[in-house]
Amino acid sequence: METKIIGISQNIRNIKEIIDQVADTELNILVCGETGVGKDLVVHNLYQKSNRIGKPFVKVNCAALPDTLLESEMFGYERGAFTGANNRMRGKFEQACGGVLFLDEIGDMSTALQSKLLHALQDQDFTPLGSEKIVKTDVWVIAATNHVLEDDLKKGNFRADLYHRLNTIKINIEPLRNRPQDIPVLIDHFIKLYSEQFKDRTLPTLRKKTYEKLIAYHWPGNVRELQNVMKRILIIRDSQDIIDDMLQQSYSPQSRDQKLPTRNKTFPFLNNLGLVGDNQPNLNHYSLKDIRRESRDLIEKEVISYVLGKTGWNRTKASKILDISYRALLTKIKELEIKQDGDFINLIS
Repeated sequence: METKIIGISQNIRNIKEIIDQVADTELNILVCGETGVGKDLVVHNLYQKSNRIGKPFVKVNCAALPDTLLESEMFGYERGAFTGANNRMRGKFEQACGGVLFLDEIGDMSTALQSKLLHALQDQDFTPLGSEKIVKTDVWVIAATNHVLEDDLKKGNFRADLYHRLNTIKINIEPLRNRPQDIPVLIDHFIKLYSEQFKDRTLPTLRKKTYEKLIAYHWPGNVRELQNVMKRILIIRDSQDIIDDMLQQSYSPQSRDQKLPTRNKTFPFLNNLGLVGDNQPNLNHYSLKDIRRESRDLIEKEVISYVLGKTGWNRTKASKILDISYRALLTKIKELEIKQDGDFINLIS
């Protein structure tokens, strides 16, 4: 599995820094983010930079199995523990001893099983189904979820004690729509990746119009969706019309019964560019340089306005979040004509 984390956004830079700081601490880590943002990638980076590299890496998909099977999958069982248990089976906790146990989609685990997991994490031991013998284990637990566990806590769907046990270190991966500066970098990365992977084939050059549409798209499926689209473009050589249809239909009501998100409510710069929705401008008279400049200004205005609004227009705090100097922030506010009571409200409404 490729484990290089690609991106230049502040969120990605922060994640790389956290990984370097905690990979050798073996503290319990919770990785959060929407489906497709790359939670597995972060977990594998932690493993590869840890002292446990080369030791077992065992993944458990907590959403893939019902509770009865998940319990036996995690803790194992003795022969005769239940109908069909003809042989003893070592559970994932036992298999991962000395290495990493990756609990994926932890937010989908039932509260009953959460209690047993908490015991195993606290005491580093467990009892297989049908056994009276306590098995000791030594695992570094990393969990991941696409749930907002804080909301699940309020609803009583997730145990607070387990949450705090897992959440020693929290890594939050922002959705791709919130870090648009990573999109061109990822596109270039996938072009290079598939060019090297398929050296025996002549891959097409990405057309300018295709590149513009890829950058402007809202990517509801995040990096995973972008990767699949790039693979299809480069390998299957789709025409522009097919690509346009794919980007528009990837989350349509006819596809997985989900609605097509036509507006980006957090950062609507995509809508302002006019590259999504029904009213798309004719870009033939634009040079790529013009597009990049206008896109950059709109992105910067959108992001700065958003951060200023979230901080109550505390410019000192906003400049730290944006990782620019206070003076540079004031210059941007003036150049981009960002207004406290005008532009910001219009941008996020």
